[in-house]
This record gives sequence, structure tokens and C-alpha cells, in this order.
Amino acid sequence: MDMLSDLKSMQFEYGIEEEDRCWLYLQGRYQGRMTEACAHATFLCKLLHNLRKLIYETQTSRYRSIGSHYTLPKDELKVGIIGGGHLGKQLAHVLLHLVPIPPERLWISTRRPEALEEFQKLGIRCFYHNAYLVGWADVIFLCCLPSQLPNICAEIHTSFKKDSIVYSFVAAIPIPRLKRLLDHSNILRPHYQCVEGFANIWQSNREITAALQDPVILQATCPYNPLGKLRTQLRWLSGVFYAALNTCTAKDLPHALTMQLMNELFLSVHSDNCGEDEASCPKLLIQDFVSQVYAKGLPQRRPLPWFDLTAVQLRDTPFSRKLLTCTGLQDHIIQLYCNEFGFALTKEQQPVVSTSSMF
Repeated sequence: MDMLSDLKSMQFEYGIEEEDRCWLYLQGRYQGRMTEACAHATFLCKLLHNLRKLIYETQTSRYRSIGSHYTLPKDELKVGIIGGGHLGKQLAHVLLHLVPIPPERLWISTRRPEALEEFQKLGIRCFYHNAYLVGWADVIFLCCLPSQLPNICAEIHTSFKKDSIVYSFVAAIPIPRLKRLLDHSNILRPHYQCVEGFANIWQSNREITAALQDPVILQATCPYNPLGKLRTQLRWLSGVFYAALNTCTAKDLPHALTMQLMNELFLSVHSDNCGEDEASCPKLLIQDFVSQVYAKGLPQRRPLPWFDLTAVQLRDTPFSRKLLTCTGLQDHIIQLYCNEFGFALTKEQQPVVSTSSMF
């Protein structure tokens, strides 16, 4: 029990002059952006974790079908965070508790590892060696200041694995410049914007891990949902799908198997709108991601091409157009998103989809 929670003198607003209180909405906006950022990062890690599990099960089943006794090593997701400030700490807490990522598979590189004693006690490796972290991790979250990024990129740009996903929270550095600094194309960077009528539902004094277990807050972070008045461009969501495709391509999976796994991963959670006949549900096809001409000429056993995620987030693609127009796919994504956080939507709770200004 927090004995100080009801004391007005301990609250953030105490002592602020009346004429300055109009600026308090900025605190809610900051908390909203932080909450959405951590929620979307968690969603990505959950998807990648589940995809790696599907790939492992598929490959294991294939070996068993041919009578092989070879045992595949498990390919569990490894996550690194560069930056141990407020965002890096919040993100680490959320990933630990909501993905959940085992402590030994979460590393943090920061200039002050001694300040992360709470994480070290949990078994997380905290140190200061950015290039070493990048060479180990499958997903790297950049949680540093814009002024620090050029030097960090100079340290790490030669250490990436080809399929390493860089996820940047450094809003001041646009994707094209980040691509040049890192000499790497497997980059995701969400772009958030506040819309007219911003509603402060975010509770600025609340821990993000707890906030994301609140159905109202969770739905406000969901793509397509305008409830929280903070939007991320759908090109980021398109990038998440293409990042999953790249994961399959890195494993040299045939494109038919890749599409099978993509449907299992993204369309396995059905909405009430599907009815009893799930045959009416949307399906992900290869021509949703590449041109029909390319898809038609692709040999059966060949993997999909490697996609430049920076290009995916900067221009229209076949899939970004599908995200914008296919209501069935939108419903499935909303259901999947909430389900990954342990919350099942009823038909009455299904938000009204908003795609305006999301590209």
C-alpha cells in the first residue's frame, strides 16, 4: 500500500501556477507515446518469438517425417537494448513481464551499467559494449539520445547479422539517415502523431507494465484504434509483416511454407465477424507482398526475396494498400493484437476502425 498516494503535496501538479496548468497535457502526451512505444515493441517481440517457434516446430516435424534423429537446437529470440535511461528501463520491464523474455536473453548496453542493479539481480546482462550486444541480439532497440546516435552507429554498423532487426525510438533521426549511419536496411522506426482532440487517458503516474494490462489503455495502443488520439503510421505495421517475411527468408524457407506460417501467425485469432464459417476469413497471399508478375515467376522451392524495411516504411507497397482497405484483415489484426496481451475482444468492444491520416 502506498501511504503517500493521496497526499496532494507529493503529486506532480502540486505547486504549479494556475496559468501554467494548461501545459499539463504534455505530460499525458509523453506518457501516451511511451506507453504506445513499449506496447508496439512488445507486440513485435511476441510475434517474432511465436514465428521462431512455428519455424522450429515445422523443421523438427520435417526431420521426423524422413526418419532423421537429428535434433535441432532451439532458436529462441534474443533482445538487446542500447540505452539504460527511462525508456530503456521501462521497455526492459515490459519485455520481461509481458512477452515474456527470459532474463538471460535480454541484454542492456549503457554507459552506466552500475545504475541497473535491479536488472542485474534479475539475471539480465548489463554492460557497456554496444558492438558486442549487436553481434549477439536478433532485435536491437535503440533507446539513446539523438546526440548519441551517430557515435553509437559508428561503433555498431559492422557488427550486425543480416537478419538483425534494428528498432529505433530515436524520433529525431529519420529512416533514410538511420539507414546510411548503420549501413543496414532491416530497420523499423514507428512514427507517432497526436491528433485533434487529444484525450489524456494515460495516467502519467502509472507503471507501463500495469497500464498495458488495463483493457482501455491496451485498446488505445492498438493500430487502427483512435481512442487514445495517438496514431502510428500503418507503414510501421506493414514493416512488421515484412520483417516476419525476412525472418523466414533468413531461414531459407520456400515461399509457400513462408505464406503458410504467416497465415498461422497473423490470422489465427478470429473475430466474431468471422461467424461459423472461417473460410470467409482473409488469407495472406504471396501477391499481397510482391507484384503479381514476380509472384507468378517465382520457383516453388525458392524463398521470398529480401525486403528493405526502410523502403517498405517510406512508400506504398501491395501490402500497405491491403492494410488500408481490407476490413477483414483489420479485424483480425485488432483481435490478434489484444489477444497477444491476454485480452479477448467481444463484438461490442471491437473499435471503430480509423485509417485516416495513417499513411
